[in-house]
Order: sequence, then structure tokens, then C-alpha cells
Amino acid sequence: MARWGVAIVVLYGLIALLTPLLVAAGLLPDPALGLQNPIYSPPSLAHWCGTDRLGRDVCVRTLAGSGVALQVVVVALVIALLIGVPLGMLSGYLGGWLDRGLVLLMDTLYTLPVLLLSVVLAFLLGRGLPNAAAALCVVYVPQYFRVVRNQTAQVKSELYIEAARSLGAGPLWILRRYLLRNVITSVPVLLTLNAADAVLVLGGLGFLGLGLPETVPEWGGDLQQALTAVPTGIWWTALYPGLAMFILVLGLSCLGEGLESWLSGSGQGQHSDA
Repeated sequence: MARWGVAIVVLYGLIALLTPLLVAAGLLPDPALGLQNPIYSPPSLAHWCGTDRLGRDVCVRTLAGSGVALQVVVVALVIALLIGVPLGMLSGYLGGWLDRGLVLLMDTLYTLPVLLLSVVLAFLLGRGLPNAAAALCVVYVPQYFRVVRNQTAQVKSELYIEAARSLGAGPLWILRRYLLRNVITSVPVLLTLNAADAVLVLGGLGFLGLGLPETVPEWGGDLQQALTAVPTGIWWTALYPGLAMFILVLGLSCLGEGLESWLSGSGQGQHSDA
């Protein structure tokens, strides 16, 4: 599963890198402009996936949408990781009032449905790439915090941590030297699974009209624009963006599940060797 996941994610990464270059070189039409193309043209040799209501090439918009999706999701999750992991380690290690306050805040955010919270944040922040990434970032910080905080609280009572503390090691040195390597192992799995979920949430925001501007090629926004066209038989405007989103989510999910199985097997092997 991990191999299939890696292959799909790498393919989407290559598409995201190459599509803007081909558009800039004039080898592909601009995904934001319909130029003189006929509207709602069915798939043909001229337009492999047809055109939409503005005459824009659906194939190019679908390809360009992969770059937009990966860009927003990667930025949002990396920032969420950089915020959630240190907060979780500090909260789990220090405890006390800091731990109680952070747990209360993160649990409050965690109890809210992901899509609902992202919709509220996107409505408050407005449309745009940075705002969409910020909305997704806030949504996923509690997940990293909870996982890392619980693992830190368990590991900090180990004998080697007590020995380091008795020898005069400070909290920051213990967190960096001993705790980080123990709690970071579960983060890659959570990162890939959250990436799959974030693609769907970003698509949901675009479908509700709260994601990115219409000129930006984004799968959820294209599906929302195709909502009135599909019942009239213009199926291609929704099929290809939806299929692209489905395959990327499938690839990220396979990568996460395969990575989790590999880490679990590796951990069992190390345990048996010990």
C-alpha cells in the first residue's frame, strides 16, 4: 500500500511542478482563461477533458488544481506540525496549569467537526491561498498536540529520563535529546492521513464558495461551478476534478496506512529482538 501511495503522491507532485512551467512556456493554455474556446465543449482531441462554462480547458484546470491542493495542504500541515508538536511536548512534560490550559483549549477545538471549524475560520478570514492554509492549520494543530502530549506524558516517567534529570539535565535538553525521538515516530503517519483529510476539507471549502477565488484552479470550486451543468448532461466538468481529488486522497490514505503497518512491524521486530 505504501508503494502505491508513494507512486501516486510523486505523480501528483510532478504534475504540480510541471504544469505551471508548461503553461508559462505556452505549451498548455492558461487555466484561468477561456480565450476563444467554445463553452461546454465535450471531450475531444482539441480539449481532452472538454471545456467549462467559461471555455476554460478542464484538463489543464484539473492538472493545475493538483499544485494548488498540494501547496495549501503542505503549508497548512507543516505549520500545524511545527505548532502542535512543541506545544504537546511542553504540555506533557511540564504539566501543571500550562498543561490544563492547553488541554482545555485543544480539546475544545478538537470536539468541533473539522469541516465546520474550517468553514467558520474561512468565513472569518476570507478567500485566498494564505487564508485557506491558515484555516486548515488551526483545524489540525489539536491532533498533533493530543498525540504528542499523551506520548510525552508516558515517556517522561521512564528511568532514563529520571536519571538524566537527577544528573542536572534541564527540561529543554531532555525534550530535545530523549523525548523528541520517542514521540516523533507517530507524526509521519498522522501527517499523511491528515493530508488526505485536508484535501477533502479544502475541496469542501471550495464547493461551499469559501475556498479560493474562481480564477484559481481548485477542484472543489470547479465542482461547485459544475453543479448546475451536470444535470443537463455536461458530465465532464465534474468528473475529472472529482476523480483527481479521489485519486490523491486514495494515494495519501494508502501511504498513511502502509507507513503505519511498516512502523508497527518494525516496532514489533525491535521489541522481539530486545
